[in-house]
Amino acid sequence: MSQATPQHIAFVGKEVNVMLGFRGELMRELAAKGHKVYAFAIDYDTSSELKIREMGFIPVKFSLNGYSANPLADLKTLWQLYRAYKKHRITLSYCYFAKPAIYGTLAAWLARVPQRIAKIEGLGKPFTVGPNGLTLKMRAVKKVQCWLFRMVLPRSTALIVLNEDDKQDLKEQCKVDMPNTVILGGIGVCLEQFQCSPVPLKPLTFVFVGRLLDEKGIRYFLGVAERVKAKHPDVLFKVVGGATAKQGVSVPELKRYVKQGIIDYVGHVENVVPYIESSSVFVLPSYYREGLPRSTQEALAIGRPVITTDGPGCKETVEDGINGYRVPRHDTNALENAVLKMLSHPDKLQSMGYASRAMAEQRFNVRDVNRRLLNVLNL
Repeated sequence: MSQATPQHIAFVGKEVNVMLGFRGELMRELAAKGHKVYAFAIDYDTSSELKIREMGFIPVKFSLNGYSANPLADLKTLWQLYRAYKKHRITLSYCYFAKPAIYGTLAAWLARVPQRIAKIEGLGKPFTVGPNGLTLKMRAVKKVQCWLFRMVLPRSTALIVLNEDDKQDLKEQCKVDMPNTVILGGIGVCLEQFQCSPVPLKPLTFVFVGRLLDEKGIRYFLGVAERVKAKHPDVLFKVVGGATAKQGVSVPELKRYVKQGIIDYVGHVENVVPYIESSSVFVLPSYYREGLPRSTQEALAIGRPVITTDGPGCKETVEDGINGYRVPRHDTNALENAVLKMLSHPDKLQSMGYASRAMAEQRFNVRDVNRRLLNVLNL
C-alpha cells in the first residue's frame, strides 16, 4: 500500500469519549496527513456527532452488545460493520478492545479491506481471576472468546498487544495462530498535558483513579484506607471515578466511608490532572486483565510514586523500590505494608516521583507511541 495514497481509515471502538481521549492524538495526526478518518462508536448523540465532525472526522454509529453471547446481536454487529466498510470504501481498519477487534476485523476481512489492524488492549473480564477464581459463566465466556480470537485474529494483517502476558496467553491458552504481532507497551499520554509537578507531602494523600469496579481493586483500597486511618488519622485517601449501576462499589457505600472520615470521594471527573497533582501517591490494586492502565501512565507523567499489583499490564508501570511498589494481587496485607512504607519514608517520595516521570518520558510518550503505530500502519 503506497504511503502517498490517502487512505479511508476506520477507528472501531466503543464510546466516543474513550476514542477521543485515548486515540484522539493518533486520529488527528492521520487526518493532518490527508487521510479520511471514520470514527466508529456505539453511543453517538447529536452533541458528540457534532464534536467529531468539528475535529475533521466522520462519525459512524453501530451497535455492540458488551459481554452478551447472543449470536443474533453479534451477527447484527458484523453486518453493520461490513456494510459501513463497503459504503465508506474503507482501506484500513483499526479495531481495538476485544469485541470490536473480533467483529471489526472479521467484517473487514469479509469486506476485503486491505489493511486490518486488531489491537487487544488487555484480555479483559473473561481472563480476570477473582479471589475465588473464574465463575462458571466467565469460564464459558472465555472459551467462546478464545474460539473467536482463534478464528479471527489470524485474519488481521497486524495484531497489536500492550504486554507480553497477553501475547503469551493468546498463543498458549487460546491457541491463536499469531499473525504479525507487535508488543506496543502503553498507548501513551501527552507529556505536555500531564506535566510533572513536585510531590505534595502535607498532608500525605493516596489517590485511587478509575472505574469503581471490584476488579480494579477499589475494595482493597477502601479496606486499607480504613486500617491505615485508624493508625494515622492525618493521612488522606481520595477516590476519583464513577460508580456503575450493577458492578463494584455503589455511591451509598462510598458515602458511608466518607461519613466515617475514611475517604474523600470526588466522583467522575473529565480532567483528572488536578486530583493526581494534589495527591502524593497513586494506588491501583487492580487484578483486572489490564493492557496497560492509562490512569497509571498519567500518574507517572505527573511524577507520582505508584503502588500497584504484579498483574499483567500493571507490573510494567513500577520498578519495585525505584518509583513505587508492586504487591501481589488480592493481598490486602501487602498493599497496607506498601502504604505504610511510603508513610515511613516520605523523604523518598520525591525521588520516586522523578523516577516515575523518567519512565513516562522513556516508555509512555504518546508521540513516540504514535510513531511506532504509524510504522505498523505503514502510513
